[in-house]
Amino acid sequence: MRATDCLKDFAKYTSLNVAGMIALSCYILADTYFVSKGLGANGLAALNLALPVYSFINGAGLMVGIGGGTKFSIFKSQNEDAAADRTFTNAVMLACSLGFFFFAAGTLFSGKIAAALGAGGNVFQMSMIYLRVLLLFAPMFLLNNVLLCFVRNDGSPQMAMAAMIAGSLSNVILDYIFIFPLQMGIFGAAFATGLAPIISMGVLAPFFLKKRNSFKLVKCKIMRKTVTNIFSSGLPSLVTELSAGIVMIIFNTLVLRLLGNIGVAAYGVIANLSLIVTAIYTGVAQGIQPLMSASHGAGRRSSVQALLSYALITTFVISGAIYLCVFLYASQIAALFNSEQNALLQSVATDGLKLYFTACPFIGFNVILCVYFTSTERPAPAHIISLLRGFVIIVPAAFLLSYTSAMTGVWCALPATELATAALGLWLYRLRKKTKGDGASYV
Repeated sequence: MRATDCLKDFAKYTSLNVAGMIALSCYILADTYFVSKGLGANGLAALNLALPVYSFINGAGLMVGIGGGTKFSIFKSQNEDAAADRTFTNAVMLACSLGFFFFAAGTLFSGKIAAALGAGGNVFQMSMIYLRVLLLFAPMFLLNNVLLCFVRNDGSPQMAMAAMIAGSLSNVILDYIFIFPLQMGIFGAAFATGLAPIISMGVLAPFFLKKRNSFKLVKCKIMRKTVTNIFSSGLPSLVTELSAGIVMIIFNTLVLRLLGNIGVAAYGVIANLSLIVTAIYTGVAQGIQPLMSASHGAGRRSSVQALLSYALITTFVISGAIYLCVFLYASQIAALFNSEQNALLQSVATDGLKLYFTACPFIGFNVILCVYFTSTERPAPAHIISLLRGFVIIVPAAFLLSYTSAMTGVWCALPATELATAALGLWLYRLRKKTKGDGASYV
């Protein structure tokens, strides 16, 4: 693959996937905006307490989709069509199994989950309703994620983008209809979100009905090696989403102790915007993943290195633009979600935005480095990076900094974690190149 072709493919895949992921992340942002307008600070707090569960569901779907898609792309580049079909079949079966687990949790334990996440009083009922609906639709979220990833790896990023955007736009429209004209409250917000993946799969349906796909379901058992490979390649994607959920749970707990429900509502503004920023980086990562996996499978090492360089430059440019906007317009952003014009919410959210989003360039670097390692069948460094930023560093950092610096410490915990992880990730990358000898032979 020539450098010009590599850059052209990079631009095509990443632009389409970034657009699609931004649209996909609007599932929850639309809920946040309309809930803040229709149900006030209590509704916003209830939604934010339920958001970690969405991260868990989305993470499980991305793990199976990206993990399966990575192996599928490598098999396709090596002309192993039968192995590629078995990978798709096992991914679908795995998604259905995980979806059933979430469905059962929503049916039986939504109240207990809401209480465990810190919901109480008037907020409890709204959180429980949102969680129950979200978990009942979990199988649709997981299956949609799997289909999107495989369609993208099958050379149709435009179709994947169209499906994601259709699902997101429908969610925005239905949010407004359900919350305002129909007065369905928090149930309406959750129901609109649950319908979005179904609409997305409806857009994908012609792709399969017209047999444009080169993969299909085949008769086979769940294979331990295939499932292990899917888990191994997709684990960093799961940990990225899980870390977002865990950070929300920890931060909700700390903020609730420091400032109560108003503080949680203010953090809800930041957390939702953070989902969009992370979605942009995930879009770049998902854009390069099929190209990297195919280039790696075909032995085109220089193309893999070029794609990595393009992705890192892109994320740094995006990070600079994002932070400039946040720094200049933090007060206006907070005001959009402050329908009751609460002075405390406004102040906390404005200060938090400026500190929290200094993490942007380091988040982007870590996400790209993870997908680089997994796409080239080196999952161990990706697992280390994911676990460090998702659990090992962020948890003690949040408690320590909140104890020493109150809310300022809470906002600084994420930037400190991502910076430390990025430094270690860079060391792992250079160590790999050094132990393998020449960098060109390594990638």
